Amino acid sequence: MENRKKGITYILLSSLFFALMAATVKYLGDMPTAEKIFFRNLVGIFVAFSLVKKSGSSLTGNNKKLLILRSIFGVLGIAAYFYALANIKLSDAVILNKMSPFFVMVFAALFLKEKITKKQLIALVTAALGAILVIRPGFDSNIIPALIALMSSLFAGIAYTIVRQLRKTDSAATVVFYFSLFSTLAMIPFLLSGSFIIPTAIQAAALLALGLFAAAAQLFMTNAYRHAEAGELSIYTYANIVFSSILGLLLFQEIPDLFSVLGAVLIISAGYLNYRAKEREAAEKAAKLKLKKEKQKSTI
Repeated sequence: MENRKKGITYILLSSLFFALMAATVKYLGDMPTAEKIFFRNLVGIFVAFSLVKKSGSSLTGNNKKLLILRSIFGVLGIAAYFYALANIKLSDAVILNKMSPFFVMVFAALFLKEKITKKQLIALVTAALGAILVIRPGFDSNIIPALIALMSSLFAGIAYTIVRQLRKTDSAATVVFYFSLFSTLAMIPFLLSGSFIIPTAIQAAALLALGLFAAAAQLFMTNAYRHAEAGELSIYTYANIVFSSILGLLLFQEIPDLFSVLGAVLIISAGYLNYRAKEREAAEKAAKLKLKKEKQKSTI
């Protein structure tokens, strides 16, 4: 029980720091996306390096092809997310980015042959309706950045699906290190070609904070998963939406409209349905395993 409480506390802190990271990206406004990504992951390299050394994992990794592929889609996801944060309400960008677990569900079913249960299918449809409410399809200027925000969750969904496959060959610390190093190095050509502005003192402090918030969020998330199961913690990651809405209101005077609120409620509800479906699946697996062990004992 104590471990579960620690896990929940850490995942809530992780959600808070991810919200602070998103707010910092929005505060940096029109600063080139490549520059934001570079500093976001520069701090992450050192944090991930220490995690790899602490866990005794490999820096070079085992499945290099999938590690690079995960890194590519991870960078695309962050680039799309950072663009959306600069162009639409903070809460809307975060809400749409939280669609990634549902894309994982789809891609895992397509490529990893994982089954989608009836409850998960309902969750998927509910989340899609929530996303439609947030995007509000029309011909106004906000639809493009809103669709890009949704694309960020699509890319993240592909990256996380690859991570599911990578857990068979590489540690979480190695995956994070690869991603941090790859995304930092990948930004250098963009910075050299003009996607760089010399920051003011305040901007430099914000860029440093961006890296620290991202690193803290990653560290708290890693620690959370050490104390509790991923399926048990998944529902608490949606606290990110609540934290981001509060920060959007306090820092940018952004008030979510009714459609965004309804969309957020639907997506969080979908997340809860998905969580319950996974919880039931885990309970059924445990019951089957227990029955199997009892049968084996009775035959001895």
